[in-house]
Amino acid sequence: MALHDESIQISRVQRLYDACNRVFSSGKAGLPTIRHIRWLQEFLDKIEPGDVGIDAMSDDEGSVDSESSPTSRNGLILGKTVKQITYIHIHECEDFSIGIFCFPAGVMFPLHDHPNMVVLSKVLYGSIRSKSYDWVTRPCCSPKKSGLAKVVSDNQLLDARCKASVLFPKSGGNMHSFYAETPCAILDVLAPPYSEANGRPSTYYTDIPIPKLPGYVVLEETELPDNLTVRGAPYMGPELSVDIEFC
Repeated sequence: MALHDESIQISRVQRLYDACNRVFSSGKAGLPTIRHIRWLQEFLDKIEPGDVGIDAMSDDEGSVDSESSPTSRNGLILGKTVKQITYIHIHECEDFSIGIFCFPAGVMFPLHDHPNMVVLSKVLYGSIRSKSYDWVTRPCCSPKKSGLAKVVSDNQLLDARCKASVLFPKSGGNMHSFYAETPCAILDVLAPPYSEANGRPSTYYTDIPIPKLPGYVVLEETELPDNLTVRGAPYMGPELSVDIEFC
């Protein structure tokens, strides 16, 4: 774990990174326990937009250059001026990643999975509606992945007052979609991150209701939606001190 001068105040995002590094990084003994996950959730719950370089209050579009990143005069990302789904990369190594998705109101992020991953998420501002599923049976992969899934949440409202959520490889709603009711942002920790080379591609699905079997659907793999565009924006929060041994 990175060391810090005790006389210097440690940022909340640095504390989150250090905790993730302690729990997830290669060489650490054993798999994360529920106790570890609950401990990490406490760090996410303390983070506010300003801790990661986001101004969630201002909507002064006059300070934004539409051809560049949506930043304000004081150097923060203006969350409410985001016009399309925007990803703010904070950190990524082979064991975990930390980043933020910002959404304008009325945008849907399509149904997708998190293969063999633990994902912790915290709404930083605004509100979303979430729909999520878990596989009931091992999905068939020929020619495309499909199978029976159970509904974990349907139209669930999440906002900044909610505690950080967690999903696991086989539980907690591993396949989910989001609808942004208002401008909003979600802080995500993925462990490990997506990697096609390591068998963790991002797969998108359509959900087909089963009228005679309420609470269950058939999920069928679909192509990446043509209208899904994710823009990148720079991280404007406190600089991280990273453990180069593992990352």
